[in-house]
Amino acid sequence: SIDGRRVSVAAGTSVMRAAAQIETAIPKLCATDSVSAFGSCRLCLVEIEGRAGYPASCTTPVLEGMAVRTQTDKLKKLRRGVMELYISDHPLDCLTCAANGDCELQDQAGAVGLREVRYGYDGASHLNCEKDASNPYFDFDPAKCIVCSRCVRACDEVQGTLALTVSSRGFASKIAASQDEDFLASECVSCGSCVQACPTNA
Repeated sequence: SIDGRRVSVAAGTSVMRAAAQIETAIPKLCATDSVSAFGSCRLCLVEIEGRAGYPASCTTPVLEGMAVRTQTDKLKKLRRGVMELYISDHPLDCLTCAANGDCELQDQAGAVGLREVRYGYDGASHLNCEKDASNPYFDFDPAKCIVCSRCVRACDEVQGTLALTVSSRGFASKIAASQDEDFLASECVSCGSCVQACPTNA
């Protein structure tokens, strides 16, 4: 059951997909139908009766008798906190951004009810990262990247090129082409799978 509504799905179906079948929307950024589930954005957290913690609904398979809650006060608070962290390291140029009105980050910030960010912009950030304009077909703006890995997975699973990776760890994590080369010098074939997969305007 999901939020008290019974649903029957095939074994191996994720909680997120089961919820979608009964038109229950769970906030998400790294999940998309075009690539396999990854569970990195932490927006799709749910509560499962009898289970500790808050598992990602995109990577958690349903089980017989499972009782899932997707809209509790605790989940709403956790999701707003996660989204605040994304927005605190993202340019606030929505009104002049080419993706304004067609940006999943913007949409999900609204979906989780984010109205303000408590953290300020004085600390370390990626806002001054240099844009890679080496490829004539697209630019890559790391300041707008949330490192959700959708582009990396699209390059791997959709195109099969393996031209992208996540370089470094933690706060230093970044999307990189090949061995930290620019896009034009990498194995990138300019297919556009990464551009299509990106939930922001990176």
